[in-house]
Amino acid sequence: MSENDPAPTGTIIDYAAIRAANLNHVPYDYMVGKGAVRETWVRAVRESFPEIKVTGFHPLSQMSIEGAFAKLIEEIEGPEFSVAVSEALGVDLSPYPKLITIRKISAAHEGNIHCDSESKIATLLIYMNEGWLSPEGRFRVLRSSSDFEDYAVEVSPEMGSFVAFRRTDHSWHGHTPFVGERRVVQVAWVRSQADVDRKTKRHKLSSWLKALLGEPSHAL
Repeated sequence: MSENDPAPTGTIIDYAAIRAANLNHVPYDYMVGKGAVRETWVRAVRESFPEIKVTGFHPLSQMSIEGAFAKLIEEIEGPEFSVAVSEALGVDLSPYPKLITIRKISAAHEGNIHCDSESKIATLLIYMNEGWLSPEGRFRVLRSSSDFEDYAVEVSPEMGSFVAFRRTDHSWHGHTPFVGERRVVQVAWVRSQADVDRKTKRHKLSSWLKALLGEPSHAL
């Protein structure tokens, strides 16, 4: 931001936008919405998004966060965020620890149809891309484990768009293949701190292997 621009004030997250999202129950409990990031903060959040050179999701411990993005993470880690998502999803998430991971670069093999592990209670994704012209890379709530075209809703990963869902044995989801910059913050409520530690270790190992194998960054 320019030094002459007034600094934004207030919260970055629009909790009312999260609470206003419609809860759907078919094929499983999920909600989608827009405007999770207040318009006055969009530019600052975009400009302070972490520099990540490899594909995949990465835990916060692997990156330096500062400025507006650090404030965003502070709000996500706070209790008000869990309360708002709990009210919208109809499940009390406040007892559960959060695992926050960040993606900036997407590879062609990522986004395949999957169902989260039993250690997760719920997941919320906040997208942080300046517009989205591509027909690819869009999140889909799926009705089955085998057909990407059989979906209940598709979410374009534009700045402030979000999707959240409760984990079940049939909460199939994914996104169509996309190569390039696709910014997203993923928040997962998991059953225990041990699950957070285990998943964080796994993400770190994955990043280390990608760096070791010299995976191209696909930086744009």
